[in-house]
Amino acid sequence: MTAMLRQHRTPFLSLLSLAAVAVTVAGCGSSSSTTSTHSPASSSSSSAAGPYGSAPATPTPAAASGGTAVSLATSKLGKILADSKGRTLYLFVADAGTSSTCSGACAAAWPPLTTKGNPVGGSGVKASLLGTTKRGDGTSEVTYAGHPLYYYAGDTGPGQTTGQALPQFGAPWYVVGADGKAIK
Repeated sequence: MTAMLRQHRTPFLSLLSLAAVAVTVAGCGSSSSTTSTHSPASSSSSSAAGPYGSAPATPTPAAASGGTAVSLATSKLGKILADSKGRTLYLFVADAGTSSTCSGACAAAWPPLTTKGNPVGGSGVKASLLGTTKRGDGTSEVTYAGHPLYYYAGDTGPGQTTGQALPQFGAPWYVVGADGKAIK
């Protein structure tokens, strides 16, 4: 009987360890809400995924002011908006003004760039074009020139632009130039 218990104890302890890790990781997520900065619009959508997978994630580290940093990156499409880690940012043609129309399955494929404070512009980014819009889940999404900004879940690393011109969820998605316009 003792030998039988020893045989089953190891898989049980391994399973128990995995469950503990899963609970710990699940408890690490957080959400926040902030007021609008430059773009006082509201939205009715929510985020369901991080920028490179299906788990929720804070897309970019907070800058000194507590806000998400937006910078310019060089790509095969020219100078485009990116987060502080070089991950490409997109706009959705279907969005009306600063209001996001991307939620549910859309937000799983195109996670919004969110912030806990005022967004911060890096070199070449016009701070006057940065703002936020309130999402349906209470988080603040970063906007640029009035466009809510998103990642594409299909981009698996910095500098990738695999979401460029994809016609998904009713309209195309484009990378964004320093002037705030879609690069087509």
